[in-house]
Amino acid sequence: MKNGKISESIYKRSVLKQLHTENELCVKSATVGEEFAATTDAVVSSQSFDLDLANKDMFAMVAVYRAINSVAATGAKLIGITASIMVPTIANEADFRELVKAIDAACGKAGVKLMQVNPVVTRACKTFVVTCTAIGEPQKELIKASNLKPGMDIIATNYVGLEGTAILAIEKEEELKKRYTVPFINKAKMYVEYFPIISEAAVAVQSGADVMLSVSEGGIFASLWEMAEAAGVGLDIDLKKIPIRQETVEICEYFDINPYKLMSQGCLLIAGKDGNKIVREITGAGGEAAIIGIATDSNDRVLIQGEERRFLETAQTDEIYKVFK
Repeated sequence: MKNGKISESIYKRSVLKQLHTENELCVKSATVGEEFAATTDAVVSSQSFDLDLANKDMFAMVAVYRAINSVAATGAKLIGITASIMVPTIANEADFRELVKAIDAACGKAGVKLMQVNPVVTRACKTFVVTCTAIGEPQKELIKASNLKPGMDIIATNYVGLEGTAILAIEKEEELKKRYTVPFINKAKMYVEYFPIISEAAVAVQSGADVMLSVSEGGIFASLWEMAEAAGVGLDIDLKKIPIRQETVEICEYFDINPYKLMSQGCLLIAGKDGNKIVREITGAGGEAAIIGIATDSNDRVLIQGEERRFLETAQTDEIYKVFK
């Protein structure tokens, strides 16, 4: 099996089809496009991260915000987070302590309490593997991808590829210096500041958002597919309207990877009946947002670039794994 997130087909046949136990207290189980579960009292989302990064602060930020953002995108109020850490036997205590400290700092920055750390030392891995579980309190009706209906506007906040861009700028800094200036690289590093989507999600809820999905592994293309798959609808997406920063374009060109299939934490996909109102409210609150397309009653998920129309593919392995082989 390939590194990173497993394919949709494997997830369906080897995970979803194997789950048979029901419980009346569980009102929502995780599925494609909806990576969270819910009871009447809580929303939970577990997200794992294992990319071998030298920078522990970056590692912790990614691990923590993946879980936090998934819960925030349901409209829930965040309560806390737990972290399970697989520690390789080759690591020393100082490495482990540094990672825990970084995870706690990332939680503190997000205003969420780190409630528990569950470590296990194992020969089964060669690098740290962190699974963060965020817990939130449901607020009214859950906002989920399966709420998507034909005719709804599709909105993207901030920019795509920021997560992968920041990771590459920090981890591959010396290599990038061969082509780019230090200010250029430093600007790309600062994209970590975009990771939290909590404020945009809160504004979107108040503005009438019916669907929200935190974009992460697999990039905007993967999240668009998963959102449409969860609702069983089609999409018409204008590629030129998807917001992207020049630093992302250039760094992706350098590594010969597709920015639209690159880790994109910090980008929130939103759908609603009045996209203009949602965009207006988010930008009025100091955020960035743009309508990039519309949901359709077709089974086709289409990317439009000028006169060219091509079909969106099922979610693929994230492009960053081509760099970190």
